[in-house]
Amino acid sequence: MNHHLSEEKSGIRKARPKNPDQWVTGDEPMTRAQAAYLKRLCEGAGEAFTARLTKAQASKRIDSLRTNM
Repeated sequence: MNHHLSEEKSGIRKARPKNPDQWVTGDEPMTRAQAAYLKRLCEGAGEAFTARLTKAQASKRIDSLRTNM
């Protein structure tokens, strides 16, 4: 028996991540988890960590640092 249903049969679609600029809470301060992860990435890349970013700004910075690794 096939337990894996196709997207077509199940009616479930994979959610596409929204652009951080479109986040409802994107203007709020970054989360502790974002700050901790961003700090580790910055240290690994030899770049300065900026503690006062919004959630959206932090997400973009994380993506940028991960892409350049």
